[in-house]
Amino acid sequence: MQNLTIDIVSDIACPWCAIGYARLEQALAALEGEVEAKVEWHAFELNPDPAQRPMPIVEALCRKYGRNEVEVRAAQDDMIRIATGLGLNFTHMQERYTANTFDGHRLVKWAAEHDRQTAMKQALFDAYFGEAKDVSNRDVLLDAVRAAGLDAAEAEKVLSSDQFTDIVRADEAHWQQAGISSVPAFVISGQYLISGAQEPEYLVQALRDIAAQAA
Repeated sequence: MQNLTIDIVSDIACPWCAIGYARLEQALAALEGEVEAKVEWHAFELNPDPAQRPMPIVEALCRKYGRNEVEVRAAQDDMIRIATGLGLNFTHMQERYTANTFDGHRLVKWAAEHDRQTAMKQALFDAYFGEAKDVSNRDVLLDAVRAAGLDAAEAEKVLSSDQFTDIVRADEAHWQQAGISSVPAFVISGQYLISGAQEPEYLVQALRDIAAQAA
């Protein structure tokens, strides 16, 4: 059995990040008995301006990529199909609005102290892609906390303070300085970068090769 660390740089508002992690889970299940992985989530913001006016996601993507609505909706439909096949809830993905995710990242860091980091991240993915909820809204965040099996009263204290603010900022800066400019990014054992939401078969082979080198 080879132990690996997997640092995942991602944003709550990134659909490929949710898909990428679901594919990683499949790969790790296929490698059971060969590889044991310790996963840690790291912050990245696709919409870092907290003052930015929330915009319907289709309109925002049309502006960002210079595409028309038909093209954007087709691309979103493809993602919904892929996500559904992985057991993810992307039901209301096309109805969401752009959102600042900084407070969500603070809660993910807080959840890590309770060994519920992945559960917190997945609850936020569900709220945003499954229910098109505003993941910058405190009530939405606290609902996700409860969904992750965590204490909402404690989380509310975190949100009412500046706890984890410096930690998230330092985390973002660290990975940007390391050259991460798009997400998801999977950094294996601090040495190997896998960019994007790769297919499970690719991840199985890549992790197997890295584990063999480590051994």
